[in-house]
Amino acid sequence: MRQSDELNELFTALSLAQGEISDAMKDATNPHFKSRYADLASVRAAYRAPFAKHGLALMQLPTTSGAKVSVQTILSHKSGQFIAETLDAAAAANTPQAIGSTITYLRRYSAM
Repeated sequence: MRQSDELNELFTALSLAQGEISDAMKDATNPHFKSRYADLASVRAAYRAPFAKHGLALMQLPTTSGAKVSVQTILSHKSGQFIAETLDAAAAANTPQAIGSTITYLRRYSAM
């Protein structure tokens, strides 16, 4: 994990935003497991307005190397304070569809 030297303003804003964030709607279905889940759009919708109100931003930067997919997620505050972490996974295949699906999966889990 990487982070700025100071985190006080980021943590203050994050605590205020978390008090306003509702659970993401489970609006998608996984037919393989016959379960419902919150898709990426629902996850983003849950935090977008509270984050903007409190000067927070969530950036997600995907990279690939063959079927290895990485998403670096950066939580930042208008003060310049930040926390960043990278999550890696192997795509089911080295195809655009499989890689895109893995990127979306990593973005959704990192944002949650």
